[in-house]
Amino acid sequence: MTTQGIRFDNGPKLYAFENPLLEIGIDTRVVVQSRRGLEVATVRTKDNSPQAVTAGRIERIATPEDLEQHAKLEVEAGDLKWFLRAKARERRLNVKIICVEITLDGTSLTVSYSSEERIELRGLVQDLNTKTSAQIHFHAVGARDQARIMGVLGVCGTENCSSHHLQEFTPVTIRMSRDQQLPLNPEKISGPCGRLLCCLQYEHDMYIELLKDLPRKGAKVCSHNDSSLVGKVVKLNPLKGTVDVRTDEGQYFEARGEELKAVR
Repeated sequence: MTTQGIRFDNGPKLYAFENPLLEIGIDTRVVVQSRRGLEVATVRTKDNSPQAVTAGRIERIATPEDLEQHAKLEVEAGDLKWFLRAKARERRLNVKIICVEITLDGTSLTVSYSSEERIELRGLVQDLNTKTSAQIHFHAVGARDQARIMGVLGVCGTENCSSHHLQEFTPVTIRMSRDQQLPLNPEKISGPCGRLLCCLQYEHDMYIELLKDLPRKGAKVCSHNDSSLVGKVVKLNPLKGTVDVRTDEGQYFEARGEELKAVR
Protein backbone atom coordinates (compact mmCIF):
# COMPACT_ATOMS: atom_id res chain seq x y z
CA MET A 1 0.00 0.00 0.00
CA THR A 2 1.34 3.45 -0.87
CA THR A 3 1.79 6.23 1.65
CA GLN A 4 1.62 10.00 1.33
CA GLY A 5 3.08 12.72 3.52
CA ILE A 6 0.52 14.85 5.29
CA ARG A 7 0.81 17.94 7.45
CA PHE A 8 -1.47 18.95 10.32
CA ASP A 9 -2.44 22.56 10.94
CA ASN A 10 -0.30 22.93 14.09
CA GLY A 11 3.13 22.69 12.48
CA PRO A 12 5.28 21.86 9.44
CA LYS A 13 6.21 18.28 10.34
CA LEU A 14 5.27 15.69 7.72
CA TYR A 15 3.83 12.31 8.68
CA ALA A 16 3.51 9.24 6.46
CA PHE A 17 -0.10 8.04 6.22
CA GLU A 18 -1.37 4.96 4.41
CA ASN A 19 -3.40 5.82 1.34
CA PRO A 20 -5.80 3.08 0.16
CA LEU A 21 -7.27 5.52 -2.39
CA LEU A 22 -5.88 6.69 -5.69
CA GLU A 23 -3.00 9.17 -5.42
CA ILE A 24 -4.26 12.43 -3.91
CA GLY A 25 -3.00 15.77 -5.21
CA ILE A 26 -0.74 18.11 -3.26
CA ASP A 27 -2.52 20.59 -0.94
CA THR A 28 -5.70 18.49 -0.91
CA ARG A 29 -7.51 18.56 2.43
CA VAL A 30 -8.19 15.05 3.72
CA VAL A 31 -9.68 13.29 6.72
CA VAL A 32 -7.21 10.94 8.40
CA GLN A 33 -7.40 8.39 11.18
CA SER A 34 -4.55 9.24 13.58
CA ARG A 35 -3.77 7.95 17.06
CA ARG A 36 -6.02 10.71 18.44
CA GLY A 37 -8.98 9.97 16.15
CA LEU A 38 -10.38 11.53 12.99
CA GLU A 39 -8.56 14.73 12.03
CA VAL A 40 -8.37 17.09 9.06
CA ALA A 41 -4.94 17.47 7.46
CA THR A 42 -3.29 18.52 4.19
CA VAL A 43 -1.48 16.26 1.71
CA ARG A 44 2.07 17.55 1.08
CA THR A 45 3.91 14.77 -0.82
CA LYS A 46 2.91 12.50 -3.69
CA ASP A 47 4.33 9.20 -2.55
CA ASN A 48 6.55 8.24 0.36
CA SER A 49 8.74 5.17 0.61
CA PRO A 50 6.73 1.98 1.17
CA GLN A 51 9.06 1.30 4.13
CA ALA A 52 8.10 4.59 5.85
CA VAL A 53 6.74 4.24 9.38
CA THR A 54 3.09 5.23 9.10
CA ALA A 55 1.22 7.34 11.63
CA GLY A 56 -2.25 6.42 10.46
CA ARG A 57 -4.51 6.11 7.45
CA ILE A 58 -6.14 8.51 5.00
CA GLU A 59 -9.87 7.86 5.20
CA ARG A 60 -11.20 10.18 2.51
CA ILE A 61 -10.87 13.50 0.76
CA ALA A 62 -12.46 16.09 3.04
CA THR A 63 -15.99 17.03 2.04
CA PRO A 64 -17.48 20.53 2.43
CA GLU A 65 -19.32 19.18 5.48
CA ASP A 66 -16.01 17.94 6.97
CA LEU A 67 -14.38 21.35 6.45
CA GLU A 68 -17.38 23.16 7.91
CA GLN A 69 -17.31 20.91 10.98
CA HIS A 70 -13.53 21.44 11.28
CA ALA A 71 -13.99 25.22 11.19
CA LYS A 72 -16.68 25.07 13.91
CA LEU A 73 -14.45 22.93 16.11
CA GLU A 74 -11.57 25.39 15.70
CA VAL A 75 -13.79 28.18 17.00
CA GLU A 76 -14.91 25.98 19.90
CA ALA A 77 -11.28 25.05 20.66
CA GLY A 78 -10.32 28.73 20.70
CA ASP A 79 -13.10 29.53 23.17
CA LEU A 80 -12.00 26.64 25.41
CA LYS A 81 -8.40 27.86 25.30
CA TRP A 82 -9.38 31.28 26.69
CA PHE A 83 -11.71 29.62 29.21
CA LEU A 84 -8.83 27.47 30.48
CA ARG A 85 -6.47 30.45 30.67
CA ALA A 86 -9.01 32.30 32.84
CA LYS A 87 -9.49 29.25 35.10
CA ALA A 88 -5.72 28.81 35.44
CA ARG A 89 -5.44 32.41 36.65
CA GLU A 90 -8.29 31.86 39.11
CA ARG A 91 -6.53 28.80 40.49
CA ARG A 92 -3.18 30.65 40.50
CA LEU A 93 -1.52 27.95 38.45
CA ASN A 94 1.83 28.77 36.89
CA VAL A 95 0.88 27.30 33.52
CA LYS A 96 0.64 28.57 29.95
CA ILE A 97 -2.17 27.14 27.82
CA ILE A 98 -0.78 26.96 24.27
CA CYS A 99 -3.66 25.52 22.28
CA VAL A 100 -6.69 23.24 22.37
CA GLU A 101 -7.41 20.73 19.58
CA ILE A 102 -10.58 18.69 19.07
CA THR A 103 -10.87 15.67 16.79
CA LEU A 104 -13.35 15.84 13.91
CA ASP A 105 -15.82 13.50 15.61
CA GLY A 106 -15.63 15.55 18.83
CA THR A 107 -14.68 12.57 21.00
CA SER A 108 -11.13 13.62 21.96
CA LEU A 109 -9.75 16.95 23.16
CA THR A 110 -6.04 17.68 23.59
CA VAL A 111 -4.68 20.62 25.58
CA SER A 112 -1.06 21.60 24.90
CA TYR A 113 0.50 23.50 27.80
CA SER A 114 3.85 24.49 29.26
CA SER A 115 4.98 25.04 32.82
CA GLU A 116 8.28 25.60 34.60
CA GLU A 117 7.12 23.46 37.50
CA ARG A 118 5.05 20.40 38.22
CA ILE A 119 1.40 21.40 38.50
CA GLU A 120 -1.84 19.73 39.53
CA LEU A 121 -4.17 19.57 36.51
CA ARG A 122 -7.14 17.90 38.14
CA GLY A 123 -8.94 21.19 38.74
CA LEU A 124 -8.62 22.25 35.10
CA VAL A 125 -9.94 18.87 33.97
CA GLN A 126 -12.98 19.37 36.19
CA ASP A 127 -13.49 22.84 34.73
CA LEU A 128 -13.32 21.45 31.18
CA ASN A 129 -15.81 18.70 32.00
CA THR A 130 -18.44 21.39 32.54
CA LYS A 131 -17.93 22.54 28.93
CA THR A 132 -17.37 19.34 26.94
CA SER A 133 -18.08 15.62 27.01
CA ALA A 134 -14.95 14.77 25.00
CA GLN A 135 -12.14 12.70 26.48
CA ILE A 136 -9.54 15.17 27.75
CA HIS A 137 -5.76 14.84 27.34
CA PHE A 138 -3.17 17.31 28.65
CA HIS A 139 0.13 17.37 26.73
CA ALA A 140 3.20 19.23 28.03
CA VAL A 141 5.31 20.92 25.33
CA GLY A 142 8.70 22.62 25.33
CA ALA A 143 9.69 26.14 24.29
CA ARG A 144 10.40 25.22 20.67
CA ASP A 145 7.10 23.38 20.36
CA GLN A 146 5.36 26.53 21.58
CA ALA A 147 6.98 28.49 18.73
CA ARG A 148 5.99 25.73 16.28
CA ILE A 149 2.34 25.76 17.33
CA MET A 150 1.89 29.50 17.77
CA GLY A 151 3.84 30.53 14.65
CA VAL A 152 5.91 33.58 15.62
CA LEU A 153 8.33 35.76 13.65
CA GLY A 154 12.06 35.06 13.85
CA VAL A 155 14.82 37.65 14.21
CA CYS A 156 15.21 37.54 10.41
CA GLY A 157 11.72 39.04 10.05
CA THR A 158 10.15 35.94 8.50
CA GLU A 159 8.18 33.07 10.02
CA ASN A 160 10.33 31.15 12.47
CA CYS A 161 11.92 27.87 11.31
CA SER A 162 10.03 25.81 13.90
CA SER A 163 6.63 26.63 12.42
CA HIS A 164 7.74 26.94 8.79
CA HIS A 165 9.84 23.96 7.71
CA LEU A 166 11.82 22.20 10.48
CA GLN A 167 11.07 18.48 10.67
CA GLU A 168 13.16 17.72 13.77
CA PHE A 169 14.58 19.77 16.62
CA THR A 170 18.31 19.05 16.57
CA PRO A 171 20.56 20.16 19.45
CA VAL A 172 21.98 23.70 19.19
CA THR A 173 24.96 24.56 21.40
CA ILE A 174 26.75 27.72 22.48
CA ARG A 175 29.87 26.30 20.78
CA MET A 176 28.18 26.87 17.43
CA SER A 177 27.89 30.57 18.27
CA ARG A 178 31.55 30.75 19.29
CA ASP A 179 32.72 29.01 16.12
CA GLN A 180 30.81 31.56 14.04
CA GLN A 181 32.41 34.45 15.98
CA LEU A 182 29.02 35.74 17.11
CA PRO A 183 28.64 37.89 20.24
CA LEU A 184 27.63 35.80 23.24
CA ASN A 185 24.67 38.07 23.89
CA PRO A 186 21.46 36.15 24.65
CA GLU A 187 19.39 38.81 22.86
CA LYS A 188 21.42 38.33 19.68
CA ILE A 189 21.63 34.54 19.52
CA SER A 190 18.26 33.51 20.98
CA GLY A 191 15.05 32.95 19.07
CA PRO A 192 11.52 34.02 20.07
CA CYS A 193 11.23 30.77 22.05
CA GLY A 194 14.08 31.90 24.33
CA ARG A 195 16.36 29.07 23.18
CA LEU A 196 19.45 29.30 20.95
CA LEU A 197 18.62 30.07 17.32
CA CYS A 198 17.94 26.93 15.27
CA CYS A 199 19.66 28.58 12.29
CA LEU A 200 23.03 28.46 14.11
CA GLN A 201 23.28 24.84 12.97
CA TYR A 202 22.77 25.54 9.26
CA GLU A 203 26.23 26.95 8.50
CA HIS A 204 28.18 25.46 11.38
CA ASP A 205 29.87 22.74 9.32
CA MET A 206 31.06 25.35 6.83
CA TYR A 207 32.55 27.47 9.61
CA ILE A 208 34.36 24.44 11.05
CA GLU A 209 35.90 23.84 7.62
CA LEU A 210 36.99 27.48 7.30
CA LEU A 211 38.48 27.55 10.80
CA LYS A 212 40.79 24.61 9.99
CA ASP A 213 43.10 26.95 8.05
CA LEU A 214 43.27 29.61 10.74
CA PRO A 215 45.29 29.76 13.97
CA ARG A 216 43.20 29.54 17.12
CA LYS A 217 42.20 32.64 19.04
CA GLY A 218 44.84 33.55 21.63
CA ALA A 219 47.68 31.84 19.74
CA LYS A 220 51.10 33.52 19.47
CA VAL A 221 51.99 34.03 15.79
CA CYS A 222 54.37 35.89 13.54
CA SER A 223 54.27 36.89 9.90
CA HIS A 224 56.13 34.86 7.26
CA ASN A 225 56.82 38.07 5.35
CA ASP A 226 57.97 40.20 8.28
CA SER A 227 59.46 38.42 11.30
CA SER A 228 59.13 41.59 13.36
CA LEU A 229 55.35 41.32 13.25
CA VAL A 230 54.76 39.12 16.27
CA GLY A 231 51.64 39.09 18.39
CA LYS A 232 48.55 37.33 19.67
CA VAL A 233 45.49 36.41 17.61
CA VAL A 234 42.58 38.43 19.01
CA LYS A 235 39.91 37.87 16.38
CA LEU A 236 39.09 35.30 13.70
CA ASN A 237 37.46 36.25 10.39
CA PRO A 238 36.62 32.83 8.89
CA LEU A 239 34.60 34.18 5.95
CA LYS A 240 37.54 36.38 4.89
CA GLY A 241 40.13 33.73 5.77
CA THR A 242 42.01 36.22 7.95
CA VAL A 243 42.78 36.92 11.60
CA ASP A 244 43.40 40.12 13.56
CA VAL A 245 46.67 40.13 15.50
CA ARG A 246 47.71 42.46 18.31
CA THR A 247 51.46 42.95 18.57
CA ASP A 248 53.37 43.24 21.83
CA GLU A 249 53.57 47.00 21.17
CA GLY A 250 49.77 47.25 21.08
CA GLN A 251 49.43 47.66 17.33
CA TYR A 252 47.00 45.62 15.19
CA PHE A 253 47.35 44.03 11.78
CA GLU A 254 45.25 41.67 9.70
CA ALA A 255 46.75 38.69 7.89
CA ARG A 256 45.63 35.60 6.05
CA GLY A 257 46.02 32.29 7.85
CA GLU A 258 48.67 31.00 5.42
CA GLU A 259 50.78 34.13 5.99
CA LEU A 260 51.28 33.31 9.68
CA LYS A 261 53.22 30.72 11.63
CA ALA A 262 52.98 29.73 15.26
CA VAL A 263 55.55 31.04 17.74
CA ARG A 264 56.45 28.97 20.78
